Amino acid sequence: MHALPRNPARPGPRRGMEAFASRDFRRFQLARVAAVLGYAAQSVAVAWQVYSITHRAIDLGYTGLVQFLPGVIFLLPAGHVADRFDRRQIILVCYGLQALCTLALLLLARAGLPTVYPIYIVLFFVGTARTFSGPANTALIPHLVPEEHFVNAVTWGATIFQFATIIGPALGGILFALPLLRFVSDTKLQGAGIVYVFTLGTLGWSLILIGSMHTRVGRMEHRALSLKVVLAGFQYMGRSPLLLGAASLDLFAVLLGGAVALTPIFANDILHTGPRGLGMLRAAPAAGAVTMSLLMARFPFRRRAGLRLFVCVAVFGVATIVFGYSRNLALSLGALYISGAADSISVIIRGSLLQLATPAEMRGRVSAVNSLFIGASNELGEFESGLTAQWWGAVRATVYGGVGALAVAGLWSVIFPSLRKADELTAEALRPPANK
Repeated sequence: MHALPRNPARPGPRRGMEAFASRDFRRFQLARVAAVLGYAAQSVAVAWQVYSITHRAIDLGYTGLVQFLPGVIFLLPAGHVADRFDRRQIILVCYGLQALCTLALLLLARAGLPTVYPIYIVLFFVGTARTFSGPANTALIPHLVPEEHFVNAVTWGATIFQFATIIGPALGGILFALPLLRFVSDTKLQGAGIVYVFTLGTLGWSLILIGSMHTRVGRMEHRALSLKVVLAGFQYMGRSPLLLGAASLDLFAVLLGGAVALTPIFANDILHTGPRGLGMLRAAPAAGAVTMSLLMARFPFRRRAGLRLFVCVAVFGVATIVFGYSRNLALSLGALYISGAADSISVIIRGSLLQLATPAEMRGRVSAVNSLFIGASNELGEFESGLTAQWWGAVRATVYGGVGALAVAGLWSVIFPSLRKADELTAEALRPPANK
């Protein structure tokens, strides 16, 4: 028989939950779940508000474009700032800016403006805050857990993010559709205004949690500011076919195959489900993602990471095609659920590749470059979806996008053989010899 541990009051972490042994990791994830919950609910309110004002698909696309532009404009300074200053302080500033933007959206909703342009201006600043917080968030995680628990941390980070993305859109749809709460005397808070008040509360809670963390990363990059230092993230990723292939695969697959931006059109004009149905459609991909993430946290895979990545992108494309053709709410939800499950595996693999194959002092700048790819696939993908839907209609745009994602998966497996052959998710296996 094995001897009992000397300190039975502090048992080791359960299998699959090793990352939660870190106090700061727990607080960081609680802060993220609150912030993402509020942002996801807010995105539903913004999308419905914009579409109700203009009834044009292209205007839904513009909501993604204005949030993507800051990623292009501020990409280089965002990565340098993440390596130059305390990443925790950067996150605090960015969450504070998002709270101010949500307050501005609340005031615009109460004013009942007949135009969407003020909303676009506020969304630009939301995108700016997310541009700077993204690299800092990503680069902070390796400092919160031991390296042997990093893949577990990435898996749980993706799970928590997707959990918030499930609940957030559903809450956004429910709050938007609720009749005015009896204890609220301001009738102008009905609809989008109630959602924005909720988002302000979640961001306030996130600020408290991040402020209570003990981790102080400090400066990672000690070289003087120069163009070479700022561009180092591009140079490092350009020299690594593994990282470049993974980032660009996500860029083009989601850019072409993303259907989430068109869900207001499907909910209103095709499935006829209204705001609550919109919340369900927005939540379905995240429901699939969180289910898969929980399975991966409990039963992580050890080998053939690259091959799994390409298979998941192909499944994502097929599910998108099914969603485009569907005229039944249950089938549409099922297709989006599968697409989210496939995308979750892709997110975990790519997130692990990014951090484990990059030295600590470079993670901010490489994460900033990766954030540009993610922003292009998400926010610019929303613009692409809105534009193609304006040209071809929502159904054709969605189906053609799914076909495009399938084509990208096949082509990238040929162009980037090192990514296809990637096996173990460890720093030793992924970094080039000069950087080990």
